[in-house]
Parts: sequence; C-alpha cells; structure tokens
Amino acid sequence: MGPESAAVVLEIVREAFGSRPPLDPPADALSETVSSIATRLALGGGLVARLDGEPVGALLLDAVGDSVYLRRFGVLTAARGHGVAGAMVQAATEAAVGRSWLRVVAREELPRTVGFWVSRGFWQTDRRSPYVELVRPVPTFHQVPTPDDMRALGARVAQELRPGDLVVLTGDLGAGKTTFTQGLGLGLGVEGAVTSPTFVIAREHRSRGDGPELVHVDAYRLGGAAELDDLDLDTTLDAAVTVVEWGEGVAEDLADSRLQVRITRDPSAPVSSDDPEVDPRTVEILRLGPRWAQT
Repeated sequence: MGPESAAVVLEIVREAFGSRPPLDPPADALSETVSSIATRLALGGGLVARLDGEPVGALLLDAVGDSVYLRRFGVLTAARGHGVAGAMVQAATEAAVGRSWLRVVAREELPRTVGFWVSRGFWQTDRRSPYVELVRPVPTFHQVPTPDDMRALGARVAQELRPGDLVVLTGDLGAGKTTFTQGLGLGLGVEGAVTSPTFVIAREHRSRGDGPELVHVDAYRLGGAAELDDLDLDTTLDAAVTVVEWGEGVAEDLADSRLQVRITRDPSAPVSSDDPEVDPRTVEILRLGPRWAQT
C-alpha cells in the first residue's frame, strides 16, 4: 500500500494498539496521524490484510540498511484468531526478499506479543527497557529445474550444516523432499542410499569421514509432536544432522534453531516435452533461530 491508504492503516493501528493494556510510556503508535502514516507509506510502503474484503490488519515497512523493520503491526480485535497476523508476517517476508533481515521492536510489558514473534522464528537481539528488538533472516529462494539440480542444491546446503542442526522439510507428495535429502547426504558424505523412510519412520546414515551422521525422519504418518518424541531423537540430535520430512508443525520444538525448507511446484509451470526430467520447483530456505544469527 502507498500513501493513499493512510486513513485505512491509521484506523487499524489506533484500534489495535488502543485495545492493548495501558503502557508507560504510551505506545508511539497512538500518536500517529494520517499525515505521519502517509509519510511512512511513501518512504517504505506497507501492507493491509483483508478478511472477507474488509481491512483488518496493517503494517508499515521500514527499510534500514540490510534490514526491513515491521512497524505499527496490528490486527483488529474482532479479526484475531483467524490467522491474519501469521499471513501478514508471510507477506512481509515476501516483500523483504533482497534484504537480509526482518526486524521488529516489541514492548517487554507485553509477553504474549513477544511470544508471538518468537513463535514466528524471531529471536531477541537487543533489550533497552521497555523495548525488545527481535530479528529473523529473510529466506532465500531457488529455482530448481530438475532432480539433479535438487540434489546439487541439497549438497550445497550441506556445507553449511554442523552437528546438532535440524532441517525441517515441507512440500506436497512428490515435491522433491527426499531428493533434496539425497543431496544433503552427498554433501555430508554419509553411508548408504538415502531413500524415503516412510515405513521405518527414521533412518540413520553414518558419516564416511569425520562429519556428522544424518538422521532422516518421515513424520507423514505420525500423529503429532508427542509421537515424534517417542522416537527418542534427543539421543542423536547433538551429534547428527536431523532431517524431518513433513516436519512443519511437528518438529519445531526439537531445537531452538532450524533450517526450514519448503518445496513447491507451480501447477501452471510447463513441463518440458524435450526433457521429461525438467519439472521446475521453487525451494524456499529459511534459517531460523540464534544458530544462524551470524550467517
């Protein structure tokens, strides 16, 4: 959104911030005007979320160096609980591609707000009472035409990994999750063929050298995080690279940091008639948590 949406954004900001518990000093957002919001929108732009066609959430984008700050992030009280805030974070992430970091400043008196950002993969980098700054890397996107290219990408990513790292893989059936993991295995130099562990749930591949072993888990048939805990992965987490296919929403609590890999195929993308191996995928890689803070 641009300056023409200033009035809509201001209305959302005032209601969202005004519904929070009183703060001392009061939230700066409550002193915004149409003019000040319009200026911010002119400089960095912003986003408005709609639910059934009605504006229910808004945020301002503020680019500073290699970072994009999310300012005046708010959702109308009546629209909370519908996934609006999460969708706004995803949209802001896409808008920030090309920068390195997403940053947000929250109030320490609002632990639920801070908790929301932590649940979205942000971690604290600074605290100057009453403000807490949190940060999250912006994901990288890779266009992958063929299975061989998928393995090559996995092998490159493997060079970043070390013992204790968690990789959470997401994608539809046939998206290429196991193919990507085969590349990880090649890059890590592990023994044995990396295949789908669907029927055994988890496979361990020892390293041929001094590197970490690979623990390959398929969570497709698991009922949730409790069943994942039953696999006793804690016994290998510190010494191995653990890869969990179908792990989104299940495996995040295994470690405080993770490499989140989402593989998608555009159904409208043409399949090459000259080379049936060409079936393009987009791979989104998001490095979450303090482990990746310096990369």
